[in-house]
Amino acid sequence: MVQINFALKEVNCKVVFYGPGMSGKTTNLEIVHQKAPQEHKGDLTSISTDGDRTLFFDFMPLDLGKIAGMQTKFSLYTVPGQVYYNSTRKLVLQGVDGVIFIADSAADKMDENIESYQNLIDNLAEYGKDIRDMPHVIQYNKRDVSNALSVEELDRGMNTFGVPTFEAVACTGEGVFPTLKTLAGMVLESINKVEKGGSSGRGRGRGRGRPDSAAKARPDAPATAARAAPAAPAGVATAARPSFQQASPAAAQRAPVQAQPRAGARGKRPAAQPAQQQAVANASGGAEGKGFLVAFVVLLIAAVAGVVFLMMQQNV
Repeated sequence: MVQINFALKEVNCKVVFYGPGMSGKTTNLEIVHQKAPQEHKGDLTSISTDGDRTLFFDFMPLDLGKIAGMQTKFSLYTVPGQVYYNSTRKLVLQGVDGVIFIADSAADKMDENIESYQNLIDNLAEYGKDIRDMPHVIQYNKRDVSNALSVEELDRGMNTFGVPTFEAVACTGEGVFPTLKTLAGMVLESINKVEKGGSSGRGRGRGRGRPDSAAKARPDAPATAARAAPAAPAGVATAARPSFQQASPAAAQRAPVQAQPRAGARGKRPAAQPAQQQAVANASGGAEGKGFLVAFVVLLIAAVAGVVFLMMQQNV
């Protein structure tokens, strides 16, 4: 399953190379690791056994740059081909986003190819995934062997669902990158479809009220204005009515007053908010303080004038 890390702006996808034993799964991965740019690849981990070159899995995070502002990384795995390692193959398939099935082109390997492909279908089904919904391609590897079947014969036996197929000689690198490139594109396309479908679904869920309210809010304003405006007399053309753009400055000034919300019944002014009441109280207190100060100054001037008058009378 695709892992999206919005904090790091990373999209991590998991791709699994699947197929019968010794078909070229690990060789494909080694070629990708050898030829990928050093700054865009991680370490390749491989565990080999006598029966097959991969016991558990190979893992290689491949950085494919940024897509829509997100750093896209592919983690590449292979699975063991032997039948008795089926539990391990199933474990590696957990959370897979795309599969590259590596088929051996040799005629005597056809039965093993079909058995492994059916095993892939069965293991995906145990995770509730349908192979038809899973991005996957088929690579017909070892096209250089003497007893290689034709592509038409391989298609008839293998390509049940008509997925893209590629001819390859993995040991030389032929067909390796075209296979991976096509599968990576299919995975990213499936992610985009899921994200678009999810975002559109989320948009419908979240915005279900918003389009309705917006649809109601916009028609209501003209309808209210039409109800408030006096009906035009008979014979007067509709074009003669002033539009909202032609409103007088006085009407424009009155508009904010008309747009104020009504908290109570019709005709009642909305109750003042606590902050407004405090502002009014502060303004009243300030006015009273100014009046007291003016009265005090007047009395002080009168007292001084009285003292001066008395002093003048004494001098006389």
